[in-house]
Amino acid sequence: MIAPNDLREIIRNGLLSFPVTPFDAQDNFARKPFQAHLDWLSQYPVAGLIVAGGTGEMFSLAPSEIVDVVRATKEISGDAPVIAGCGYGTRVACDLAREIEAAGGDGILLLPHYLTEGPQQGVADRIRAVCKATNMGVIVYNRGQARVSAEVLEQLANECPNLIGFKDGTGDIDTVRRVTIALGDRLSYIGGMPTHELFAQAYKGAGMPTYSSAVFNFVPETALKFHAAFMADDNATCEALLRDFYYPFAKIRDRVSGYAVSAIKAGVALRGFETGPVRAPLTDLTEEEREMMRTLIGDHT
Repeated sequence: MIAPNDLREIIRNGLLSFPVTPFDAQDNFARKPFQAHLDWLSQYPVAGLIVAGGTGEMFSLAPSEIVDVVRATKEISGDAPVIAGCGYGTRVACDLAREIEAAGGDGILLLPHYLTEGPQQGVADRIRAVCKATNMGVIVYNRGQARVSAEVLEQLANECPNLIGFKDGTGDIDTVRRVTIALGDRLSYIGGMPTHELFAQAYKGAGMPTYSSAVFNFVPETALKFHAAFMADDNATCEALLRDFYYPFAKIRDRVSGYAVSAIKAGVALRGFETGPVRAPLTDLTEEEREMMRTLIGDHT
């Protein structure tokens, strides 16, 4: 396992990959297609892999499937850090964190508990409990019903040495800026909006220097080109890629709720990898929409 502080530094500025989770005809995790896709992606440099995360349909996976995904990843990941999605209720999340660690994970991305609202104290109690349940580095995903304030996050960072990162998917730049100012280098900061490249430049101004890329799944060259331009403050290249690829992709993505995941999985399938369908409550793209994706990918490969 990579020590939490070392993991924090590894992921501080590099692009993070967010692989999809393929399923077979019986709707089970498809290990070999998953590994084939990861093997293809491994030729491209990234700071780490976040498997069974939002793009990997963590919310539709059984805890045992998440652990299987981690094991499958570790078999071929080499030196790349393996961070796994972790979530659900507090007790399940604590147990799952322990199982991910036992399977060889280097860290977890703590996703929301879903459905029920909770006060800041309750959100903090959940984060604290999960941090104490594992030796791995923990990245808090600020999204949905699990939003944490800068003040509470600072308190948790003081209490939990293995709390190493803050990922935001809320679009609340005010909170992001308060967090980055309050905690400075204590945490790594990761942009986590759907198709985050659309927001990356604004988030960078708020102190968030990197992000996870879902489109890296099927157009890795384009994703890395954007990230390199982003890191170099090459706004002209970023804007050209936004105009020519990312906004046309977003137009497809925005046709149906949940397509932020479904369109990525369709893109992977169109690059020749077995993915199977998404799981309910998500739905797959129509044939017309797949053709739109095919045309877009063809223009950028």
